[in-house]
Amino acid sequence: MSELTQSELEEIEEFQKYKFDTQLLIEKTEEDLDDFEIRDYIAEHFEGNELLVVGDEDLIKLHFHTNEPWLVVAYCATKGDIYDIVIENMFRQAQGLQG
Repeated sequence: MSELTQSELEEIEEFQKYKFDTQLLIEKTEEDLDDFEIRDYIAEHFEGNELLVVGDEDLIKLHFHTNEPWLVVAYCATKGDIYDIVIENMFRQAQGLQG
């Protein structure tokens, strides 16, 4: 079994820093959606990693690892109609896969 490099250890540590995998869809209600604006706001105001915000002016998919998913969901609800919300505890998932 090979040993992990310092870089690989740091990457694992950064990944394990955030507990919840948060995913949802935002659908346009009144104003057009702006995926860049939403991504920039989340990156600036919420702590986390693995941020992915993709879509168009009508529908956006969000994926984000954070310890406070409820704050992200609350913000997204101000941008449009949110649905298909999935919040998974990645630590519990990892423990289940080990056993």
